This record gives sequence, C-alpha cells and structure tokens, in this order.
Amino acid sequence: MPLESEVLDDLVPLIAALPGPGRMAVGIGGSRAKGRTDGHSDYDFRVYADQWCGPDLTATPQYAAFAKGMARWEARGVHIDGTWPRLIGLIDAELDDWFAGTARPTNLDWAIWGYYLPTDLAHQRIILDPDGVMAGWKARLDIYPDALRGRVIAENMELLRYWRDDYHYESKVLRGDVVFLAGLSSRLVHGVLQVVFALNRRWFPGDGWTLTMAESLDLKPRDLSARITAILSPATPDFPTQRHANIALIHDLEHLLPSD
Repeated sequence: MPLESEVLDDLVPLIAALPGPGRMAVGIGGSRAKGRTDGHSDYDFRVYADQWCGPDLTATPQYAAFAKGMARWEARGVHIDGTWPRLIGLIDAELDDWFAGTARPTNLDWAIWGYYLPTDLAHQRIILDPDGVMAGWKARLDIYPDALRGRVIAENMELLRYWRDDYHYESKVLRGDVVFLAGLSSRLVHGVLQVVFALNRRWFPGDGWTLTMAESLDLKPRDLSARITAILSPATPDFPTQRHANIALIHDLEHLLPSD
C-alpha cells in the first residue's frame, strides 16, 4: 500500500488548484485526522475557499485533473473520498451559531447522527493553510463554549430521563419489540456519549471511534466502554453477517419499489 505522503504529494497540488482568487486551505478529516488510521482508512479531503475557479466547479479543467488523480489512486487500491469544497464565509457564520448554542447537526446520508461542524474542524489535520484560515478555526475551538455545553447536556439529559422513567420502555421489552428496542438503545447510548463529551468540554467525535476516544476522558461513568459494548452488541457478535443481512434486506426492498 502506498505511503500517505505519496498520496498527499500527488493530490494536494490538484486540490489547491480548485479555489479561485482569495483565501484557501486544504485539510483532511476522518480517521486519518483523528490519528486512528488503519487498513480500512480512506482519504477524506476538505478544501476551503473564498470562491472557486469556476461557477460550476465540477465542470472546470482543474476539477477534471483532480478526478483523474483520484482515479489513478483508486486503480492502485487507495480509496479517495473526494474533496468537500466549502466557502470560508459560510463556515464562519455556521461556527458562530454553534458557539451561540443555536446550531444543530446537519442531516447528511453519510453521518448517522448528523454532521457536526465543530467536530469536523477540531479533528481535521491541516495540510495546506497559507492564509491561516484553518489555524484560526482551530484556535477558536480550543475553548468549548458554555452556551453549547449547557444546551447539549440539558437536551440529552431530558431525553435520557424521559426514557429511564417511561413505562412504554418496559412494555416494549416485555413484548420483545426488536426494532423499537434496537433503535432506542442506540439513541440512548448516543445521548449518554453526547453528555459525557460535553461534561469534559471535548468536541463529540462524530460517528467514528467514539468509544475509543471516550476512554481518554476524565469524567465518565465507570466501565463506560464495556457497558456500552454490552448494551449494543450480542454476546457473540458477528458483524459481517449482520452487515450482509442488512444489505440483502435493502436489496430485496428495492425490488418492491414502483418503477419510474
């Protein structure tokens, strides 16, 4: 497998050609940014700019060159998850809303619990930042705002206390309602982890490596990782079979959909 430095040396200049005049920056997210790279890690690039090299970025020669670069690496077995182009001004405005405690996660197909801008920025690794754009964001994120901390704790504790005391939870258990109980267990664990990270004034990690990163926190329930794993996993987990079963179910469902 090629070294990460080889991939970056090849693709970063192509990504850096996508912005138009003004400020720009290139970062990388995901497990590579979190220091959790393994054999399953892909490359999640981010590019920030005041404007792009054309009104339709994907129709420009610069983007075509980047797409060819991605294809070269894909042919060598290296998965490149594209590059997410975002305007600096919009990031600044959204970050203001998060610090005021008014922003909410963005619903995206690839983020199970929603996309958290502070999480993405805080964990990203700076690759190219000639104007100090990403460095400025990271400096701001060094302080976890009180307004956001209070909101995260209050909202999630309200949900956790509701289901702790509500009789519907017990009735669903007695009935063995598998779909309801699986969904609720996942939602309650997510709420617990949201509160734990907020208590420690640490940005919630998003969908990946959450339990692993929670282990480094000081304020947390005892044996947190083991207890959550026991809640969400069967005694003898077979995740490959579980995944294939889910995919097969989705595949069969597609055959039932009306044709256009």
